[in-house]
Amino acid sequence: MKLYYAPGACSLAVHIVLREASLPVELVKVDLASKTTDDGRNYLTLNPKGYVPTLLLDDGQALTEVSVLLQYIADQSPEAGLLPAPGTLERYRALEWIGFIATEIHKGFGPLWSPATPELTRQAALDTLARRFYFVERQLDAAEYLTGSRFAAPDAYAFTVLNWTGYLKVDLERWPNIRAFLGRVAARPRVREALKAEGLA
Repeated sequence: MKLYYAPGACSLAVHIVLREASLPVELVKVDLASKTTDDGRNYLTLNPKGYVPTLLLDDGQALTEVSVLLQYIADQSPEAGLLPAPGTLERYRALEWIGFIATEIHKGFGPLWSPATPELTRQAALDTLARRFYFVERQLDAAEYLTGSRFAAPDAYAFTVLNWTGYLKVDLERWPNIRAFLGRVAARPRVREALKAEGLA
C-alpha cells in the first residue's frame, strides 16, 4: 500500500493507525499547492478531490477520506484492537467518535487556516470549537482515551486535529484533560515513529 500524505495534515491520523496496525506502507508526500507527489504523479489523477489522505491499495484502487481509511485499516488488522468488532455497539460508539471528530472538530478548524478569514468569523469558529473541546474534555474525565482505557482509531484522529491548536496558537489551558491526552498519545512508540517520519519530531 501507499499512503499519500502531507506532513501534519489529517493524513497523519491514517499514518498513525497504519503503524499501530503494523501494516507495511510506503509513504508518498504530496505538495498540496502544486498537486504533485514525491513519486512524480499529478496528484489529481489519483484523487481528483485534491486533498489528502489517499491510500493506494495493492490492487491499484484508491481509497480516500480519513473516516473510511481508519475503518479499512482497523479491519485489515483486527488483532491490533483499533476498532471493536463489526456489529457491536462498541463499534458504533467508536464510529460515533470518528464522525464527531470529522464533522465537528476537523472541519471546525477550517476558517482558522486562512489569513483572509474576517475576525468575527474566526472568533465564531473558535467559540464553536471551544464547545466541542469541552465535550471531549468531559469524556476524558473518566478515561484515558475516547472509548475507554485502550488507544483506538478515534484517538489517532483526535490527536491529529487537536494538535493543530499548536500551529494555530489556540491555547488549551482550559482543557487539561485534552492536554494530558495529547501527551499520552504523543508518547506512544508508533506515534513517535509517524511524527518522525513526517518531520514533525
